[in-house]
Amino acid sequence: MYLQKFSVSLPIKLGLVLTGVSMVIAGCATDKASINETVKQSGTEQLSAAAQPLTGKPVVYQVFTRLYGNTNTTNKPWGTIQDNGVGKFSDFTDIALQDIKSLGTTHVWYTGVPHHALINNYTDIGISNDDPDVVKGRAGSPYAVKDYYNVNPDLANDPANRLAEFEALISRTHQNGMQVIIDIVPNHVARQYQSAPQNSPLPANRNFGEQDNTAVEYDKNNNFYYIVGESFSVPDAKDNYQPLGGESHPLADGQFIETPAKWTGNGSRLAKPDANDWYETVKVNYGVKPDGSYDFPTLPSEYAQMSSAQHYQFWQTQPLSDIPDSWVKFKHITEFWLAKGVDGFRYDMAEMVPVEFWSYLNSNIKHLNPNAFLLAEVYNPSLYRDYIHLGKMDYLYDKVDLYDTLKDIIHGKKSTAEIAADQAKIADIEQHMLNFLENHDEQRINTGDFAGSAEAALPAMVVSTTISRSPTLLYFGQDVGEKAEQDAGFGQASRTSIFDYVGVPAHQRWMNNGKFDGGQSTDAEKALRKYYQTLVNLSHTAPALQGEYFELDTINRSASQKTNQQGYNDNTFAFSRYNDEQFMLVVSNFSDSQATSINLHLPRALITKAQIKDGSYQLDDLLTIGANENHPMNVVKQQASIAINLQPLESQVLVINW
Repeated sequence: MYLQKFSVSLPIKLGLVLTGVSMVIAGCATDKASINETVKQSGTEQLSAAAQPLTGKPVVYQVFTRLYGNTNTTNKPWGTIQDNGVGKFSDFTDIALQDIKSLGTTHVWYTGVPHHALINNYTDIGISNDDPDVVKGRAGSPYAVKDYYNVNPDLANDPANRLAEFEALISRTHQNGMQVIIDIVPNHVARQYQSAPQNSPLPANRNFGEQDNTAVEYDKNNNFYYIVGESFSVPDAKDNYQPLGGESHPLADGQFIETPAKWTGNGSRLAKPDANDWYETVKVNYGVKPDGSYDFPTLPSEYAQMSSAQHYQFWQTQPLSDIPDSWVKFKHITEFWLAKGVDGFRYDMAEMVPVEFWSYLNSNIKHLNPNAFLLAEVYNPSLYRDYIHLGKMDYLYDKVDLYDTLKDIIHGKKSTAEIAADQAKIADIEQHMLNFLENHDEQRINTGDFAGSAEAALPAMVVSTTISRSPTLLYFGQDVGEKAEQDAGFGQASRTSIFDYVGVPAHQRWMNNGKFDGGQSTDAEKALRKYYQTLVNLSHTAPALQGEYFELDTINRSASQKTNQQGYNDNTFAFSRYNDEQFMLVVSNFSDSQATSINLHLPRALITKAQIKDGSYQLDDLLTIGANENHPMNVVKQQASIAINLQPLESQVLVINW
């Protein structure tokens, strides 16, 4: 379905540029006492106005660190850094960070920070060259980590000093009132993992695979699985693919020496994986035998009801010899980054790793920093509760249900009734399910494959942001309608490439050469960003969003059908949020062409639960300023209705403050 553009004169209530703070954590020691000491430093110093804490629901702003600050607009396919430029840690100035914070951000997820395989020559600082035959793109995948104890040298002004530059960014982010999240990719590492020597103290056995017994397919303490007797072969290319777009390179010879071959990251046991496999990575062994049975202690089922502290104590009683070596390695890695001041982790493809490992790892993290933010990529709804209750995750992606449903509604494939059904499925864990419409894996909203325009997804964004107590995720450029139109090389249009050196045009216009004032943005981009600021900051200014949810779809859909009224239909969705401070109604019209008028029914069950007394009330719309219509609500005998008029793609967030 192709959706019309909104007028740039959207009814927008400008959000205040809010400020907040995370714990200011510094230091580089890796022992537990030092980590605990850095955590305890929060709140001990007088904080500036710019660093005061934001309260309410968390908001995660994902930046692709390599792309965020890049001002180069060349965008040559397969371009080098010299051709297309690259963003740096230093691009996250105080101005940039306050701009990020103005969207209500509490946590900045710096994607692509750990040193991953890439095609650039840093041999002068002791980094080995990576082979283009097993690197996707020129800039490389951030999910093929080469060294967990350092950061991507591309991101530093002085690559030899790159770790210190990232530590400065951590400190700068804290000083601007936000916390820091980085990726941990537990299921796989780069085909050529090699942790470079450093001056700071690190575990002696930090290189994955360096002590493996490569004569066997499996051993509990091997970090990898081996295809004994066979050497690795580079996959046969598909669709005329050539590394680096066919550019000559000394290592681009169709070969990569690996004997014996290792299992590939997605689990392929072929010495010559398919081109669609994750051939740039190798799968990490967590003590899961090739037949799928476990070679480690399992958690008793009652631990699903136990705290992280109790999980931590459980693992302290297990003999170290029973814990697979890969578990210990990742524990040391997370301790290293916690000591640097990192406040949390986003775990890639967490469901490909056994839940017991997550109990072991996350309970240790929470022991060191009880406020650590732990977000996991899990796509199997049948596993959600295990990874939350047994794996001690704070948050999981709500992708398979809510995200997919909202996208299908925009495409005209589903009724809005599916939203209520999705929310009912996770009623017991809704506060753990992070909501989003964009991230680095997904298509940009402003593409024909998703919504056709940035504005066409605003009803979905309103629902996603307000329907639960869970955090909201924004991807950089989403708030200004980035289109991701260019084929960057390895990365193709509709998703901003994570594999190439590119610029992000709509974001670059907003960035305006480091001013972050929208000086080059279109009027539509500016209007969109104001809408996002207003909406997402409700996470902190609307207390009802921390309260209860009550779906109004079923009763209003039924009433509409009984009276043959077309106002409430398959493009309309309504629900209530409430607590003892505020009563809220959220109503959205997903149609891009049809206005609608609704007489929204509020049943006795809602009025009773929200403790609303009989009487007359006037509701304010938090999304509009200078609204032309009033929103009166009369409650009689613990029932109520309210007349609502919605333009195409309009939402209203109506509240009564007690």
